[in-house]
Amino acid sequence: MTEPATFLRIRDLRIGFGSGHEAVRGVDLSAERGETVALVGESGCGKSLTALALLGLLPPGASATGSATLDGTELVGRDERALRRIRGARAGMVFQDPMSSLNPTTPVGAQIAEVLAIHTRMSRSARRRRAVELMESVGIPDAAARARQMPHQLSGGMRQRVMISIALAGRPDLLIADEPTTALDVTVQAQVLALLRDRARDTVLLFITHDMGVVAEIADRVAVMYAGRIVETGPVRAVLDAPRHPYTAALLRSVPDPDRPVAGELPTIPGQVPAAGERIEGCPFRPRCARATDRCLTPPDLTPDETGGSVACWHPHELTEAAS
Repeated sequence: MTEPATFLRIRDLRIGFGSGHEAVRGVDLSAERGETVALVGESGCGKSLTALALLGLLPPGASATGSATLDGTELVGRDERALRRIRGARAGMVFQDPMSSLNPTTPVGAQIAEVLAIHTRMSRSARRRRAVELMESVGIPDAAARARQMPHQLSGGMRQRVMISIALAGRPDLLIADEPTTALDVTVQAQVLALLRDRARDTVLLFITHDMGVVAEIADRVAVMYAGRIVETGPVRAVLDAPRHPYTAALLRSVPDPDRPVAGELPTIPGQVPAAGERIEGCPFRPRCARATDRCLTPPDLTPDETGGSVACWHPHELTEAAS
């Protein structure tokens, strides 16, 4: 039986740094057009590497195997020439730090217009007008004047809006947002999230974050990543209301809840994420998990469950029962 088409389909994605050391260890993930999927986990879990692999932007020394298709087009293993046609046109990315991503010597409007120069046949004047329109569409006031300014003349929130304009200029099918609100204050963060939600209606939005509070605001589905593997997936409300994996539950406990104040410090997860390429035996979360047993010396597979998601844990029912 033929498997139904999925707009973004990642299968057995592995990213290594030589000598057989893997930082991403067999990621499976899928999304449909118009869907926002949050990829969640602590720093060092492999979230950004997974996203960079889709665009062929891995750091020197890293290589990817497996498959990632966007509407049937394979992304992994493509040569640089083919990837340049995909980046900006079919796939766009909003990076965490716009100041280091924008060219400090070029007006921001010209940087948006550059995407149009590469991927369209617009005239120069049409590209300039379109750049201003894109800036207006993301809520930048007096966009015509702002388009002539350098990145350092804009606030952090404005720079991030410019990055979103660049990512959207080619009308991409896939929009990747890598921790786009980390350096923003709460008010600007809410504005950027609302903007991304609105612009993601006709694309796949892959939203990378470590903040479970942000996930609740923007995602349709969640994929929780730990030590280079997906350990839990599911609809956002199902995962947030009844996490099946101990790591997901631990992440949620560390989020402040104004309705349930905690005396003293917020709970933290003991230990740390295994280093990229570190040899792992059994469940990768086992050394940090209070529920670990001898069975956890065997790595659990990511198994579908009744929530419509999947979980890689030998004791998911025990976690659900403890929370009820």
